[in-house]
Amino acid sequence: MTDQMKPAYGEGDATLHAVGGLDGLKRLVECFYRIMENTPEYRPLFDMHPADTQLSIDKLVAFLSGWMGGERLYAKTYGKIHLPQAHAHLVVTEKEKAMWLNCMADALNEQAYPEALKRYLIEKLEFPAERIRQVSAAKHG
Repeated sequence: MTDQMKPAYGEGDATLHAVGGLDGLKRLVECFYRIMENTPEYRPLFDMHPADTQLSIDKLVAFLSGWMGGERLYAKTYGKIHLPQAHAHLVVTEKEKAMWLNCMADALNEQAYPEALKRYLIEKLEFPAERIRQVSAAKHG
């Protein structure tokens, strides 16, 4: 398939396919949590999660599957999600938002993805990250 025939990221499940399907997505999310756990600058973010991160990993994979145009695994497995409210119990400032996005950028950089895909994902993930920050600010001041 030529580049002109490939669907653009964000069309249908093109983004999920671009990250390697569910297997590739799981590798990305596992890498994300490994980096978060083992990088001192991201460790405060890791410490906001339950000690056993497997459920957090599973939930992020399930959410991102639907977010990337694939099967809506989160709703199927855990029920409906309203992402900002699901994180409302946490204090998320610009610092935590940047930490999350930078950690995801580091995880993306460890994958053999095209630069355009990495840029696309970070740009698109900025929106839900900002909504989480806004809801946190409204709740926690």
